[in-house]
Amino acid sequence: MKRQAVVLPKRHTAVLHYNSRMSEFHALVPAAGFGARMGHELPKQYLPLSGQPMIFHALNTLCACLEIATVFVVLAPDDTLFHTYDWSRFGDKLQPLYCGGAERAESVMNGLIASELEPDDWVLVHDAARPCLTQAHLSKLIAELRGDAVGGILAVPVADTLKRADSGGRVLRTENREQLWQAQTPQMFRAGLLAQALQQCGSVTDEASAVEALGLRPKLVLSESTNFKVTYPQDLLLAELLLNQRGNRT
Repeated sequence: MKRQAVVLPKRHTAVLHYNSRMSEFHALVPAAGFGARMGHELPKQYLPLSGQPMIFHALNTLCACLEIATVFVVLAPDDTLFHTYDWSRFGDKLQPLYCGGAERAESVMNGLIASELEPDDWVLVHDAARPCLTQAHLSKLIAELRGDAVGGILAVPVADTLKRADSGGRVLRTENREQLWQAQTPQMFRAGLLAQALQQCGSVTDEASAVEALGLRPKLVLSESTNFKVTYPQDLLLAELLLNQRGNRT
């Protein structure tokens, strides 16, 4: 029997009453982008890292989590690289979806539609370029949010002094960093709520921003700086060191 699609009417108001006992946990990894700032001919998610393509490490951690039923990886429709790697160790738990869009929000929305999850199901959206996610991070996120009405994200308080620049590249002023947090992933929301949020506010850089646009306040779950996003070549070197230190070489 075909599962109910998560897409909700455009003017549907946010419903925060769920049947928690029937809810499942699923992960969704948008991986349709290229990552031009890495300056490499390969899409960033396929760059070699500790003996595997970078995306392997995020998928490995998510698939190893016993509470997550399915890990959906959303790829570009013309992706020709994913199938060239051996993913057999993950079995049917890993499900590629060739429906990625031009922007992250579009990929996530298309993935939600293609996965046909129940509206009450939890979805953990994680960056393919955050290879240093750990089981401890996942366990803490799920434990703190499983009973939450809205959902939330992994994040860390901003530690560095923040400077705002003028158009000439000089310091305009120092910003107050009090109560500022740096968002990470996974970002965990109910599938129905997230679909509704992205329908109404698709021009966002993370899922929490779309949920915030509905007038809701996602919870911040304290993470660690090691769960960073690989953006520049030097980040790849740091990720390699961390993964090798943990013994993740395969």
